[in-house]
Amino acid sequence: MISSSDRGKRILIVNVNWIGDVIFSTPFIKAVRDAYPDGYIACLLHPRCVEILKGSPRIDEIIVYDEEGEHKGIIGKLMLISYLRKIHFDIAFVLHRSFTKALLTFLAGVKERIGYPTKNRGPLLTRTIDLPEDEVHKVEYFLGLARGYGIRVRENSYEFFVEDADRESVKKFLKGHGVADSDKIVVLCPGGNWAPKRWPKTNFARLADMLAEKTSAKIILSGAKKDALLVEEIRLMMNSIPVISCGMTTLKELAAMLERADLVVANDSGPMHLAVAMKSRVIALFGPTSPTLTGPYGKGNYRVICKTKECDVPCYDVTCTDNRCMALITVRDVFDEAERVLNAGNR
Repeated sequence: MISSSDRGKRILIVNVNWIGDVIFSTPFIKAVRDAYPDGYIACLLHPRCVEILKGSPRIDEIIVYDEEGEHKGIIGKLMLISYLRKIHFDIAFVLHRSFTKALLTFLAGVKERIGYPTKNRGPLLTRTIDLPEDEVHKVEYFLGLARGYGIRVRENSYEFFVEDADRESVKKFLKGHGVADSDKIVVLCPGGNWAPKRWPKTNFARLADMLAEKTSAKIILSGAKKDALLVEEIRLMMNSIPVISCGMTTLKELAAMLERADLVVANDSGPMHLAVAMKSRVIALFGPTSPTLTGPYGKGNYRVICKTKECDVPCYDVTCTDNRCMALITVRDVFDEAERVLNAGNR
């Protein structure tokens, strides 16, 4: 257990590199803050993930580690190490599995360095935590480091923080596209960071039309800027007219929009986990990835549809063109679940 005399320590959390994984780390960050209420907690983070933790009351500082830019090469890494040394961290929790991230904390002179003994980095750590015997959800994988160090874990739900300005921005955007405060809205997120994780775009188009016709919901097609072409292809297949927000919001504004939604339907993706963090009502569509390992987690109002029969899951064959694991999920499957969720919300 953490003693009262240790609660003011200076702590570095070396985080992971992807949006979904950083969301998975938020229960760990909360547990560390609860254990060290008077501590100085900094998080080392990839530039693309900064907005996930920006504004979090659990963190005192976000330190950007830009491996492809400012910190590329030996000189850049030495600059980062020099900065870390000046803060005089007492403890580093290395959530990232890599050897390099553990080496950074070693060279930065952090007194205690805690992590799993992956990538032969055990000698760089002052305390290694035993890896889970069985595969566990990523949230529990991170929380295992906290528990192994003696930190009490009270919560396992995601956290994400938006401000009223983000909500107002979304309200203004929706109003500008003919969506009133009283309108029912369903947000569809058809993207995914690799193609086999995506439900067929024809299915998203048909689902959107059914929801617009039978539930009177306003349909919003959302996602990152890189999903713009996919969203446009879906729009052209639809009979109804959706609102396109893809690439038109910041990550905080996207979260505020998902919070406003009556329902979110999404593939296994960052926006799906963001919606769960915002306590939105979510239908998550899973195919090649495992809901047990990377599905929605903690408290929330979410449902997972996964109908894999002929494939071993998880499967990380990004070259797969068959996509049968996603194609097995029918439009009727998702629409019926969506109706149940929306009707339950109206009671």
